[in-house]
Parts: sequence; C-alpha cells; structure tokens
Amino acid sequence: MADNKKNPNDVPDTGHEWDGIRELENEPPRWWTNALYLSGLLVLVYFILYPSLPLINDSTKGLLGWTQINEYKENLAKVQEKRAPFEEKLAAMTAEEILADPEMRNYAVGSSKVLYGDNCAACHGTGGIPAAGSGYPILADDDWLYGGDVNTIVATLAQGRQGMMMSHAKTLKPEEVDGLVKFVMNAAEGNATEAGWKLFNEKGCVGCHGADGKGIQQLGSANLTDQIWRFSGEEAEIRHTILHGVNDPSDPQTRIAVMPSWNEKLAVKLEALQWEEEPEYDGTETERLTETEIKKLAVYVHQFGGGETLE
Repeated sequence: MADNKKNPNDVPDTGHEWDGIRELENEPPRWWTNALYLSGLLVLVYFILYPSLPLINDSTKGLLGWTQINEYKENLAKVQEKRAPFEEKLAAMTAEEILADPEMRNYAVGSSKVLYGDNCAACHGTGGIPAAGSGYPILADDDWLYGGDVNTIVATLAQGRQGMMMSHAKTLKPEEVDGLVKFVMNAAEGNATEAGWKLFNEKGCVGCHGADGKGIQQLGSANLTDQIWRFSGEEAEIRHTILHGVNDPSDPQTRIAVMPSWNEKLAVKLEALQWEEEPEYDGTETERLTETEIKKLAVYVHQFGGGETLE
C-alpha cells in the first residue's frame, strides 16, 4: 500500500471531486484486501461442503449432505425421545389423575403451550383471554357455560360446543323486547325488578336461563346475573341477541357461536362411558387432536386460573 496515503496532497486522484472532496487513488488496506480474497475462498468451500447450486428439480447435495430438514428431524427425534416416558404415562392417565400429579401436571402444562398456540389461541387469545368483543369465551375466569371441571373441559374439546338461543324477533312485541333488555341489564347489576322477573318468566326465558337467571350448564345457557358478557353488555347488542338469537338457522342475522370438535372419536367414547355402554364407531369420526393432546390441553386450560374442582 502507498506510503503517503495519509497525506492527501501527495496522493494522485481520479479527477473526480464532489463539494471539495477529491477521490484519491490510495490502495485499500492490505487486511481488507486479504479478507476479500479469503471470503471468496470461504464461498468456494461452502459450495463444496453444503447444498448450494439449484438444479432443475433439486440442488447440489454437498460433501456433508446436510439439510435443514434433516437437522430439524434429528433435533425433533431427541426431543421426542426425552418426552416418550412422559407421553406413555400420560396416555394411561385420566385428566383428573394428571391434574392431581404435580410432575405430570407440570409436564402437561409445559408441553401444551405450543399446542394451545397452534389450535386455540386464534380464538381464545394468549392466556385464555380473547380480544374484547370477539364473542369467544374467556377461559381464565370462573364463568363457564358448560362447566369448568377438567372432565367437562375434556368433553368440550372432544365434541365441540354449539349452543342455541332461538330468535324472538317474530314472537315478542317491541315493548316486551324493551322490558327484557332492561331486565338483563338490571339483573347483571343485581337489581332486577319484580316486573322484570315476571316478564322473564312469562316469556319462557326461565326455561333456558333457570329460575334464578344464572344459566343451566347442561344447556350451555348464559348467566344473566353477573357482568360477564359473551358478546357485549351494550344495550344495542343485548337487543340484537334477544331479537336474533344465537345459532338460530331460521334467522340470517343470528349470532354464530360454534366451537368445533377436536376429536369426534373420543366424543363417542365419552358419551358411551356416560351411559356405561361400549362405544360404537361408524369409521367417519375425525381426530384433529389425539386423546392425549386433548387431556393435556384440558389440564392447560384448567390451570389458567378459572378451572373448577370436582366435589
């Protein structure tokens, strides 16, 4: 490199000048030149050792035969090998037994984070708290439409849920709708009037929501006496629900609230166990999640903080 590179007055330039800045003809530092040549050599070595050049249907394999997918499979095999004893033990346990065993409960919760994120978080949100106004149930509170013990959560995951509230747009008079809207808003605050309860009973609301308005878990009906809203506690939204119902096929404006089944085969099995019968399968049952994954997710959801305990 040039000895006089630090004295710009003694170094020839290219004749180019911008705003008083001359472009000199100094050679680059030797370390920089050597690094440039070395990088070219490293590129050549990489081309030889690793897959590099695309071909028509494939690519060059390289002397090492390394691929990202093979590395992923190798790492996955190591993880599965460590998990295997726990997974085998889980498969033979009920969700209640998993919940009662601290070691297995911790494993189920820890190994379900990705499972929940992939399959549940899109609706129920991270940590079981969905976006406000989305209409999806909160999983981290104590309000359960069908029940929050771990066995019920297993059944919910397996068979899915699709409650139904009929549309009342054609059966209620405008003043009756107004009265029921006011009743629901008052009941949520704990100050429903006698006239409101009378209308509630006369119009048949008691049949689904119970004599105390707290809902019936066997039906999945909402508790009207708390301030937890499936859709919204706004007056206009309550009116819409009363008028058009939920999952009512006869009303195009009805609210749609459906949780899909994640393991129809397990749902059939659970139904048969309830009646102490042998399950009968028709061969069309879907299994989007395995039975073990269902149990793990049930424990995971139960541990959000709102899970009920069996008496």
